[in-house]
Amino acid sequence: MTENEPDPSLEVEDDDVDGKLNYKPPPQKSLQELQEMDKDDESLAKYKKTLLGDGPVVADPTAPNVIVTRLSLICDSAPGPITMDLTGDLEALKKETFVLKEGAEYKVKISFKVNRDIVSGLKYVQHTYRTGMKVDKATFMVGSYGPRPEEYEFLTPTEEAPKGMLARGSYHNKSFFTDDDKNNHLTWEWNLAIKKEWTE
Repeated sequence: MTENEPDPSLEVEDDDVDGKLNYKPPPQKSLQELQEMDKDDESLAKYKKTLLGDGPVVADPTAPNVIVTRLSLICDSAPGPITMDLTGDLEALKKETFVLKEGAEYKVKISFKVNRDIVSGLKYVQHTYRTGMKVDKATFMVGSYGPRPEEYEFLTPTEEAPKGMLARGSYHNKSFFTDDDKNNHLTWEWNLAIKKEWTE
């Protein structure tokens, strides 16, 4: 799916969430429009420069505005890093299985770049399936970000992996990185195995 192509499978559910919050996103403005606004107010201009930077950080106009680079499971008890590269072959990622020990505490870290324009209301949505049936849906509000050369990192609150004989097994995840304007910046699929031990 392309960066700005709305994902129809997300539209209804996201509208439900926004409706419950009674939230209406503001109209989209380009970075240049925002920088031109109130430019006679010196203190506001300094504040906006802190938030918005000096301007676009990518010269290539065909580059996506938002690039999701990595998803990591941060877990102190893991024997090594659990990281997926999202800039490579996403089809190959579907064939990999990441292992999480039952009952382990972990956080999800998403690394991404914003290249040209401010992006508002970024969300990370994850649908989890087991034997073909949806068993969970998690939505995390990532926030709004302006362009800069460095990557941003978003960390979810601490979660605990399910435990017990019934919880162990394979889970298929479908992840989405979207925004208030229903731009689908990235959709990818990956597999997670909950095991009794890390190296089982």
